[in-house]
Amino acid sequence: MKLASLITVLAFAAYPAMAQDRLKVMLDWFVNPDHGPIILAQEKGYFEEAGLTVEIIAPADPSDPPKMVAAGKADIAISYQPQLHLQIHENLPLRRVGTLMASPLSCLLVLADGPVRSPADLAGRKVGFSVSGFEEAVLGAILRTHGLTLDDIELVNVNWSLSPSLMSGQVDAVIGAFRNFELNQMEIEEVPGRCFFVEEEGVPPYDELIYVANPERMDSDVIQRFLEATEKAAQYIINHPQESWKVFSATSADLQDELNARAWIDTLPRLALRPAALDTGRYARFETFLHDAGLTPGISPVSAIAVDITVP
Repeated sequence: MKLASLITVLAFAAYPAMAQDRLKVMLDWFVNPDHGPIILAQEKGYFEEAGLTVEIIAPADPSDPPKMVAAGKADIAISYQPQLHLQIHENLPLRRVGTLMASPLSCLLVLADGPVRSPADLAGRKVGFSVSGFEEAVLGAILRTHGLTLDDIELVNVNWSLSPSLMSGQVDAVIGAFRNFELNQMEIEEVPGRCFFVEEEGVPPYDELIYVANPERMDSDVIQRFLEATEKAAQYIINHPQESWKVFSATSADLQDELNARAWIDTLPRLALRPAALDTGRYARFETFLHDAGLTPGISPVSAIAVDITVP
């Protein structure tokens, strides 16, 4: 062996393989197409390439992940921008560090062939909801756009039975249904629905799904590498939608059905292609919206809600 080659071999042998940084990521719910970039980054080896060993956990209770991160029992949680604003006012140590779904998914859902052709037609009718507070504020904003108030309708708590309560006639509309799931579910059940998109009806646009971390505990370098891996995965999904669906759905038999296949296609346009990018104006406007709706006692600065992880 030549001397130069021997020196090179010995030099590499002197350094053990670099250990992977471990990251515990809690989803907001069971695995579904909304989590495509995370699952693809795992399956395609992008996390490993970024020097990360990522543990992906689906919670038993969707309200747990932010609390787990705040308590230091997980590194990143998938959460919702509207909920983050409220949690900040509850003094939970959380910050938005990235975006997974860059537009609202929630909508006001009615029957396609029903009597509600406009939100104005909801006067005197029943509207189902699952989460009090925020969904009522969103519904109130939609109604105001059409000259109504919450006093003009009857609110019905349907828990998480949104589309079933609408299809059964228990209510005339539901607020908080996801346009990529409930609409497809109703079409499969041959009871087509129609969505009024909240961002077109008086509600400021917001990021539906975000990554949150504890600013007192987070490792910015590790999180940035996580976001770079999910960005690479999102790009792959957009460029190769069918191939990426095969990779994603192969991870669980529960994903291999018509509803998830349809939701996959409808989810693609909503993915954040620059997950680390922060739109401060969007967060400022939504903070003001929640305050004006009476859901927060004051207005927090954006720096107390979200950070650009790429800025030192």
